Amino acid sequence: MATIYKEFIVEADADAVWDALRDFGAVRTRLAPGFLTDCKLDGQDARIVSFANGLVARELLVGIDDMNRRLAYTVTDGKASHHHASAQVFAHGAGRSRFVWITDVLPDKFAAYIGSMMDEGGVAMKKTLEQKSPAPPAS
Repeated sequence: MATIYKEFIVEADADAVWDALRDFGAVRTRLAPGFLTDCKLDGQDARIVSFANGLVARELLVGIDDMNRRLAYTVTDGKASHHHASAQVFAHGAGRSRFVWITDVLPDKFAAYIGSMMDEGGVAMKKTLEQKSPAPPAS
């Protein structure tokens, strides 16, 4: 199984970043606009997301852990036989966060494609989160 690990620093408070991440049904508007073009809830614990590259995926919420600021989901359709991901937010100094996104996928041949999509998604998330919650002025 391939594991894809992405991490980036966000110039925004961890609680604000977590609030956007944990809003499972608003991922397109609060977290990754531009990277995602649509998000529709499909039952209470699932969403159908449309990506800018034309891909559509159904993602089932596995869990939201408020104490550890971690959300996990799995893709329930598509070409991969297994696709599970988690995203977690850590405080990283005053007004900053560390965003960690990990995806496990089978077969391994999908790792490069998914990794490049995660790179694009990370750029969109960082931009959006920093616009919503500007960092405090430098002292």
